[in-house]
Amino acid sequence: MMATIVLALGLVLILEGLAYALAPSLVERMLEALRAMPLAARRMMGQLAILLGLALLWLARYLGAF
Repeated sequence: MMATIVLALGLVLILEGLAYALAPSLVERMLEALRAMPLAARRMMGQLAILLGLALLWLARYLGAF
């Protein structure tokens, strides 16, 4: 279980690092766009991301990944 958590965190850090390494100006523009969005919209995006993540975890488990 702990190995799976460490693996998942490692993959997240790799993907996040790629965004900052390959397109730092795009990241800045995305942050500016987020600042311009209402708080409720940002909260809704976060909730949708959580639901999508849970759905992907369920799918991975269903497919036998863990």
